[in-house]
Amino acid sequence: MEERLKNTMRFYLLATQLKYKIRSGWDKMHWNVSKERIESIAEHVYGTCILALSIDSEFETNLDIGKVIKMLVLHELGEVVIGDITPFDNVTPEEKMEKEHAAIKEVLGDLIKKEEYFALLLEFDERKTKESIFAYHCDKLDADIQAKVYQDMGCQKPLDKQKGNIVFNSKRVQQMVQNGAKSAFDIWYEWDKSLYSDDKTFSALLDYLRSINTQTDF
Repeated sequence: MEERLKNTMRFYLLATQLKYKIRSGWDKMHWNVSKERIESIAEHVYGTCILALSIDSEFETNLDIGKVIKMLVLHELGEVVIGDITPFDNVTPEEKMEKEHAAIKEVLGDLIKKEEYFALLLEFDERKTKESIFAYHCDKLDADIQAKVYQDMGCQKPLDKQKGNIVFNSKRVQQMVQNGAKSAFDIWYEWDKSLYSDDKTFSALLDYLRSINTQTDF
């Protein structure tokens, strides 16, 4: 009993540190969102879960939504240890995954269900099952939505005032600007739209997001 009490509390206290860690994409080195308090990693995790439930309610997903939610609740656990690494931080996807997996094992510790939880995280990363692909899409679309929310709130600086933004070191981003991107969300939209090319629901949601004002239309 003593060991189970210890493991339960240890995991809870470690995992919930995500409440106090911010999403790096919004910080001063990246999109430099002009807001007193920017999104935490835990808030992102909550957003992905709500998005999954919302889509599952309105569209015929034919998924084990409970499994999806478990994946989403667990998918950022490694960031307790390594923080939020973006695609622009000079870390290869392979290096990031290796760091994340080691960090996740550290956070899971000696939980009785540690193997089950780690297997779900591996499934999420491999993106071969319909649940893992759906969860991955929710993870990405939640970030797109948050970018649009910040845009509509007036918190995203104009593209010509993004001095020091390491995102603009990307040749792909530079090309988007040359091709006519006018706002931060334009870049988010162009960057992620290909991710959903094989999923009509997520593609439609991204396009719908682009057409609305998240602050005034609901």
